[in-house]
Amino acid sequence: MVTSLLSTDDLRQAQELVEASGLQFEPPYDDLAGVFEAGRLVAVGARQGRVLKMLAVAASHQGGTLLDEVVTELVGRGYQEGVDSFFVFTSPALAPGFEALNFNLLVASGKTALLEYGDGLRRYLARYARQIRPGNNGAIVANCNPFTLGHRYLVEQAAAGVDQLFLFVVREERSMFPFGARLRMVQEGTSDLANVTVLDTSWYAVSSITFPTYFLKDGDPGGAIQMELDLMLFGQRIAPHFHVKTRFVGSEPFCGTTAAYNEAMHRVLPPLGIEVREIERKSAIDEPISASRVRDMLLRGELEGIAEMVPVSTLDFLLSSEGIKIWDKGGSR
Repeated sequence: MVTSLLSTDDLRQAQELVEASGLQFEPPYDDLAGVFEAGRLVAVGARQGRVLKMLAVAASHQGGTLLDEVVTELVGRGYQEGVDSFFVFTSPALAPGFEALNFNLLVASGKTALLEYGDGLRRYLARYARQIRPGNNGAIVANCNPFTLGHRYLVEQAAAGVDQLFLFVVREERSMFPFGARLRMVQEGTSDLANVTVLDTSWYAVSSITFPTYFLKDGDPGGAIQMELDLMLFGQRIAPHFHVKTRFVGSEPFCGTTAAYNEAMHRVLPPLGIEVREIERKSAIDEPISASRVRDMLLRGELEGIAEMVPVSTLDFLLSSEGIKIWDKGGSR
């Protein structure tokens, strides 16, 4: 029977079992559960949001159904909390064991593999099937927090060189402006460009699953691995579905994490048949335009200068009652 691990002794045994399995005990988590036999913890697992982690079974009990029982319990609890897809990171050598538990391998690189419980990626791709046109297509993945004239310039330059441009807006809710507002600003700011299709990334590009370091901006040493996984997932699974031959990106003079991501793009995507075109940023008021600069100016009340860096549609939103309620509170990103 799978039970919650709550007591001090439960946590001690969980940490010992996880570390004995060669893994790190990694708080925080939303759920920590395990199976006991004669008072001894023989299987353990945790869920943090959509990620299942610290899955371990004692050496004396491997080969049975304990891992399946723990995973099933954690997934069931996640479903009850409204989570509809689950992911696990493991080594490529252990991936087949998880595939036997209804996980699907999304991508593997070096010592790390990312798997998803269920068929979320298939459903995500199928959602946009009617909007796909074969041809020389391109893609941009952007947070647009908020949508600026810099983003608009990148989109214009990219759209001019392809048959269809897919603009993927990061869905993750870790920005000053919520996803719904960012999506609307992008849609309104590109509505006159006939060959631009605005989509969301779901959990499969620049998300807390594939690339959490993007939202931390703190030089996390695991960031290089995350970048590679994120880009390989895009190059192997997403780009072929949308017939994307080119990924466009703006130059990055400010953020080290984003600059490193751009460098990784140039390294990872071309071997997968995807050209990377890095376009110099558009400038305003003697500096490259950036969304972070716009946010800083909002918080300082410098509204006149913002008008030179965002489209009219974005400015209208920023100055609306809905927009003011968002940025007047402030936000980290």
